[in-house]
Amino acid sequence: MKIVVSPAKSLDFESQIPTNEYTLPRFLTETDKLNAALKKKSRKKLSDLMSISAALAELNYDRNQTRGIDYTLDNARQAVYAFNGDVYLGLDIHSLNPEKLPQLQEKLRILSGLYGLLKPLDLIQPYRLEMGTKLKVGRKNDLYAFWDKKVTESLNEELEAGEPFINLASNEYFKVVKPELLKSPVITPIFKDYVNGNLKVVSFHAKKARGMMTRFVLDKNIENAESLKTFNYGNYEFDEKQSNAQEWVFVR
Repeated sequence: MKIVVSPAKSLDFESQIPTNEYTLPRFLTETDKLNAALKKKSRKKLSDLMSISAALAELNYDRNQTRGIDYTLDNARQAVYAFNGDVYLGLDIHSLNPEKLPQLQEKLRILSGLYGLLKPLDLIQPYRLEMGTKLKVGRKNDLYAFWDKKVTESLNEELEAGEPFINLASNEYFKVVKPELLKSPVITPIFKDYVNGNLKVVSFHAKKARGMMTRFVLDKNIENAESLKTFNYGNYEFDEKQSNAQEWVFVR
């Protein structure tokens, strides 16, 4: 089984982590090209490009200027321990038994505007670059054009024909993947909550549920897609009536 998730804007490079094991991102050459383009941007242009405050523009300007080409545990951190948003709150990586890390490393892939595609233990340096950012690099007008088929081809190299492929990423990030070129059909879980008597996708809850489902796969050693329908973390239940072959709906 392969799972893809989005990264997070919030980062944690301070807390203690239980392992010194790490791998290196596959697309560091491409990352260097993107950072070279970012380094040319002034603080004001970064603010406009990313629709961020002056303070965040200052922070990321400094990150872009000082990003190193060599990745070590002194200047970088494993991606799954560095991202700190709602998905990762649901995953709760710090409570995961380190013995599960090889399984996590095999199953989970993180889509990234700067790094393209990450394994959980790939080292990353602090950054902010959302996949939807219209950063022009050479003849490529945005990051979707820049990453083009690279991400899909990389996923395909790891996929076996018919292996379950679970999309737990946001629409913004999954747009970089070309599902029609994948060896396996894509299953996209959708998480809905009752709000004032109506079922709705509540962003915070849905993001957290994506992380919880990833954790569920690890905790229960899930290998086949059908077993995902037993997902019950956070009191979610599979709703067969609302689901179809491509989108599986879970409600609470």
